[in-house]
Amino acid sequence: MKKILLSFAVACVSLAASAQGYVGGSIGIASSKDGNSENVTTYQVLPEVGINLDENWAIGTVVGWGKSNVNIANENLVNNYFKLEPYVRYTFARSKYVNGFIDGGFGYQHYRGGINAWSVGLKPGVSVNVSPKVSFIAHVGFAGWKSVKLKGSSVDAHTWGASLDGNNITFGVYYNF
Repeated sequence: MKKILLSFAVACVSLAASAQGYVGGSIGIASSKDGNSENVTTYQVLPEVGINLDENWAIGTVVGWGKSNVNIANENLVNNYFKLEPYVRYTFARSKYVNGFIDGGFGYQHYRGGINAWSVGLKPGVSVNVSPKVSFIAHVGFAGWKSVKLKGSSVDAHTWGASLDGNNITFGVYYNF
């Protein structure tokens, strides 16, 4: 067992030494009208960390929080949430200043009061490289599966599909090292 752990540690250290990483994050804000024609503001703050494995592949995670409106059983609940989204990123288009990428991963959100939301899918994005160390990024949309379940409930709401609405756009900045 010790040999396996030591081999794993050596592999992780060598991978980290040869890979380039990034830290940064995104913020998102949206304003919409609910079913009663009332203005609703939703926001999120999403710190992010990742490692570039090679020119096209990266792994990373988002750990963040925000405020959202959840409509369950025709009740519009305003709630704070915690979010965790590990991902694998594939960069499919690369130029000197602009890169196109897609993140594939899963997400978990826990809303105060016991609501849990899960997702699995793809998020397309673009990165604008203003220097070798600084990149502005944007994610636009989501394609995949989402599920929301109330605490203690045996029923949950599932959604399959793709969306490009204002609640699925985030802007951020990375520091590359």
